[in-house]
Amino acid sequence: MNIVVVGLSHKTASVDIREKVAFAPNHMEKPLRELVSLPDITEAVIVSTCNRVELYATTHDVAGGMARLKRFVADYHSIPLETLDPHLYGHYGEAAIRHVFRVASSLDSMIVGEPQILGQIKTSYGYAAEFKSSGIILNRFLHKAFSVAKRVRTETKIASSAVSVSFAAVELAKKIFGELSDKTVMLIGAGEMCELAAKHFLNNGARGVMVTNRTYERAVRLAEEFDGQAVNFDDLFDHLHKADIILSSTGATHFIIGPKDVDEVIRRRRQKPMFFIDIAVPRDIDPKVNDLENVYLYDMDDLQGVIASNLEQRGKESEKAEQIIDQEIGHFFKWLSS
Repeated sequence: MNIVVVGLSHKTASVDIREKVAFAPNHMEKPLRELVSLPDITEAVIVSTCNRVELYATTHDVAGGMARLKRFVADYHSIPLETLDPHLYGHYGEAAIRHVFRVASSLDSMIVGEPQILGQIKTSYGYAAEFKSSGIILNRFLHKAFSVAKRVRTETKIASSAVSVSFAAVELAKKIFGELSDKTVMLIGAGEMCELAAKHFLNNGARGVMVTNRTYERAVRLAEEFDGQAVNFDDLFDHLHKADIILSSTGATHFIIGPKDVDEVIRRRRQKPMFFIDIAVPRDIDPKVNDLENVYLYDMDDLQGVIASNLEQRGKESEKAEQIIDQEIGHFFKWLSS
């Protein structure tokens, strides 16, 4: 039995490609059941985040299994395989094991050392366990990946200077506005990424925070945590003019903010600059918003420039982490071979 990986990430595909193949977290049963019904695919897990979509599977037929997984991603999202294939990568055997260990340890993340990816893989594994698409091999494999990630974080300093995507957003805001002490931040969405962003913005001097979310109670809870203001989602455009920095991360499947909306808001602000950070995949904000005067829009791909400057200092710690992964690959591969 072989472990195979098929997927794409921020390294191989732009955000407009990644958002087209994203799997909705609340609708995992159907794709997982379809995956394990494919010929010679016996176990499967789907990992779908802002920066990657990957399928982990077991098969006796490596070449055929990987081809079926690629075809599945294309067909499930109604994208021609020839369009998607240049962005896809595939690993099997020891290379697949190494890849997943590196992903879980955040060595393959946009920001090396960020903690979110491990939780995201655990959530993905939870769906596979719930819908019974994982079995003895992937169960053992992913639990091993979790323990490897814990070793890396415990035995290296790779996370000591790690930053999140939301911290990169703060760095961009500083470049645009300079001081943040007179700036108001609006969070559209009340998930973990937005919570982290609120902490970073307030720690860097932002004046206050507004929070809106489709579930108003969640917006209230997060706003209270930061002594901020909750805004009913239906009233978003009545309050948007009060915000200097807008960070959006919802689960919407379409744009929630377009150029006409922002044009009216910016006129109401008398052309005072606005900074939009769209960290949602699929994107929340129409890219045409960036064409407006005094409006700055950055998406997940734009954050890579800020993030790149942090990579060099983590080089030595990454080397230590790679050594740990080398050791653990050997241990797991012995078990798999047996």
